[in-house]
Amino acid sequence: MTDSQTEQGTYVEPGEFRRDTNYITTRITADGRDGYPVEPDRYRLVAARACPWANRTLIVRRLLGLEPVLSLGLCGPTHDKLSWTFDLDPGGVDPVLGIPRLRDAYLARFPDYPRGITVPAVVDVPTGQVVTNDYAQITLDFSLEWTDYHRDGAPQLYPEPLRAEIDEVNARVFREVNNGVYRCGFAGAQDAYDAAYDRLFTALDWLEDRLSTQRYLVGDTITEADVRLFTTLVRFDPVYHGHFKCNRSKLTEMPALWAYARDLFQTPGFGDTVDFTQIKDHYYKVHTDINPTQIVPKGPDLTNWLTPHHRDSLPGRPFGEGTPPPAPRPAEQVPDQHTAT
Repeated sequence: MTDSQTEQGTYVEPGEFRRDTNYITTRITADGRDGYPVEPDRYRLVAARACPWANRTLIVRRLLGLEPVLSLGLCGPTHDKLSWTFDLDPGGVDPVLGIPRLRDAYLARFPDYPRGITVPAVVDVPTGQVVTNDYAQITLDFSLEWTDYHRDGAPQLYPEPLRAEIDEVNARVFREVNNGVYRCGFAGAQDAYDAAYDRLFTALDWLEDRLSTQRYLVGDTITEADVRLFTTLVRFDPVYHGHFKCNRSKLTEMPALWAYARDLFQTPGFGDTVDFTQIKDHYYKVHTDINPTQIVPKGPDLTNWLTPHHRDSLPGRPFGEGTPPPAPRPAEQVPDQHTAT
């Protein structure tokens, strides 16, 4: 969801960052009621490993085994004022869509598209038009609408008996944590920053307490709620603690949250989607209003992500009766030098 505007947000009140949550709400569904039925090889997920909102889709696609039917286009970690670009591909052009900028897919459907060009986005390959950038609904639809193409042993990330609790937890995590770090980082006044900081760490304390006695956020297996929290936690010490001034505590200083984050990181489908180099390059180079020198810090040490977490002593198993996903496809592997090795 990171984009060429200030993280797709505005300053509605003095100094307070408010995220623009108006997205393209067209859905890809099993019955095709919006004109886009689920079909193998028809759509391309466009993401960026740097972006926490896009990282969610990479994780869910892996966990559910949608790689054979939903191709992946990856933008680089930095972008210009117009759009995310396919600068990682030969010639700077996406090999499937044939475009240099994600913006081209937006304008193909909406010639006067007025908002920021955001990832993740799902593009209809035959027409080259963006279908949706509604990141929260995209992952839910992967779970609920693409079931015919889930791998054997795929987890139930949004099980019906737990949906009300998952929705409740997700709402607070989004408001106070996922978006809370941005309210700190993009605050334009001291009072706004102080309020955002207090709300963020109040929520982190709540999560610390909740996760001290249970392995996962909701139920005894991984769910959508864990995916949504993880992508913020994995960026906390490398980026949010310093760059966004979320510096009461490091993640490594919150015992339950730190062990929980390591548990997920070491679970297939989570850590193998994380590119720490791209994450740091994005935040420190793109946010020139916060970091005008664009200097990227060398730290922190990331090898501690692979240390024992001991969370398996708590009740619960990551995939329940299911199985972990296979290793990432070679073309989609994060380079060793970009991860916690």
